[in-house]
Amino acid sequence: MHTLNIGILAHVDAGKTSLTERLLFDHGAIDRLGSVDAGDTRTDDGAIERQRGITIRSAVAAFTVGDTQVNLIDTPGHSDFIAEVERALAVLDGAVLVLSAVEGVQAQTRVLMRTLRRLRLPTLVFVNKVDRAGARADGLLDDVRRLLTPHIAPLTTVRDIGTLRARVTAVPLASLAEPLADVDPDILAAVVDGPAPTPADLHKALAAHTADGSFHPVLFGSALGGEGVGDLVDALVRLVPPAPTTTGGPPRGTVFAVRPGPGGERTAYLRLYDGEVTARQKLTLLRRDADGRTGEVSGRVTRLDVIGGSGPLTAGNIAALTGLAGVRVGDRLGELTDQEAQFAPPTLETVVTARRPDQAARLRSALLALADQDPLIHARPAADGSTALLLYGEVQMEVLAAGLAQDHGIEADFAPGRVRFLERPRGAGEAGEENPWLDGTRHWATIGLRVEPGERGSGGVFTYETELGALPRAFHQAVEETVHTSMRTGLSGAAVTDYRVTLIRSGFVAPLSTAGDFRGLTPYVLRRALERARTRLYEPYHAFETEVPLDALAPVTAQLASLAAEFTGTTGGGTAWVITGELPARRVREMELRLLGLTRGEGVWWSRVSGDRELRAP
Repeated sequence: MHTLNIGILAHVDAGKTSLTERLLFDHGAIDRLGSVDAGDTRTDDGAIERQRGITIRSAVAAFTVGDTQVNLIDTPGHSDFIAEVERALAVLDGAVLVLSAVEGVQAQTRVLMRTLRRLRLPTLVFVNKVDRAGARADGLLDDVRRLLTPHIAPLTTVRDIGTLRARVTAVPLASLAEPLADVDPDILAAVVDGPAPTPADLHKALAAHTADGSFHPVLFGSALGGEGVGDLVDALVRLVPPAPTTTGGPPRGTVFAVRPGPGGERTAYLRLYDGEVTARQKLTLLRRDADGRTGEVSGRVTRLDVIGGSGPLTAGNIAALTGLAGVRVGDRLGELTDQEAQFAPPTLETVVTARRPDQAARLRSALLALADQDPLIHARPAADGSTALLLYGEVQMEVLAAGLAQDHGIEADFAPGRVRFLERPRGAGEAGEENPWLDGTRHWATIGLRVEPGERGSGGVFTYETELGALPRAFHQAVEETVHTSMRTGLSGAAVTDYRVTLIRSGFVAPLSTAGDFRGLTPYVLRRALERARTRLYEPYHAFETEVPLDALAPVTAQLASLAAEFTGTTGGGTAWVITGELPARRVREMELRLLGLTRGEGVWWSRVSGDRELRAP
């Protein structure tokens, strides 16, 4: 038996969780269909997910078809949880992109397909809700070609679409010849010069180009009614190849989800690419932090639950592991690669405070624990007892607030989110102190630091010009850790990035010096060095694409220009205009709201973080 790890992706409310329930029910993995409306679905297992009717965390469930086990990863559809989607993509063999036959191609659908195409991940498009009033087929296929990808072909067709009598049937294989000719030179030659491609030729080309992500089969159906779902499963098994694996070497895999347990233990979901993992086995996971530093966490597997099976975790499959204290999302088993996240880290900053002062310490502990499990949630405590968080959007704030109340009994207030700015050093600056008195306390430590610009994208780097043996290891570690912690707040209050800090002088007084002396003195010396280096302030930008009606081009471009957008292109002009460019992130929400009025609700907006630029003077 071989394994396929398949992601179900969609815009909110397209029906992906309902499709997951149908697949599990039809293949005997569950004994009744759950309902999103009733809040009793298998994969939306959290109380908040059930209440809100949206998927927040990636979940895994399995079913078997013949000699193939299919692991379904049901991913979030809301843009605030795009990081969860990114984690799922990293462990997938293929994907199903779900569209609603009624609503059609939506903004998040386009974001997802862009990423799937860039990764060249085998992707099937499932057009759901064909039995709903307002469903359409031909016009929707035209939208898919225009807005998502030109290289598609339906493997099924639907009769009586938009009614409860809707029925799905397979199309003749010969109908795929022309669409496949656009991506396959052999099929093109056969279509143009003859003889006509055989069914075997067409199936081979379909499988090959689905596998390399250059062609996307489309299937119609209804997740709630079950119509057409069998054709989707058949296409998945036939067209999506399992990832190549090896069994003789050391284990290699990725942790793509972490769930906290009631006793504080963590359950890690591990996708294994090579080797084998067994219960009681000791594992060492590697990680690279945001500042570029590497670390590791070790532990012995106390429990091993293989998805859809039992026994050891083998290459190609997924298991839930406990026993690895401190495990985080993104930790890697085996060699640490340079693979980058597919989505930029969050840029929306908020401050969280407890409504009841006596819960402030518990709130801070809960938020720091969440950030420790998930490296894309950045939390840092403030001196006034509040905690600053970096998130993706307002909905994520609401979900976190509900989770704190339900899971921890803490009522918390989230300040309105604001875009997070960054500082970078302008030049080099040095400072040093030897056993100084600060705020009435003697610090028995000698520290000299030089701050200078680092390479773009390097985060933060700490180096030495002093002899490593000149200080005890604990003192060295105290200086390095405090430098990175202190750089979270720069001269303007923003976090400092892309810096290089060098320890140029050090000393201690035995037996008086302690690590606390070095932790206390480091921020003071670092601040003086940073003031001498000076910094520049940067703001994040979004690359955007918006599609607007023909008569809305002038007012939309004028509005974008007033918000300091820089244009990279304007195309179309037949049925609509597509405008592309870059916009300061702090202006994106305003533009999204104004676009609705400027286009009578017909405009489509897509954007994502595209880097940052030096803040311009107003």
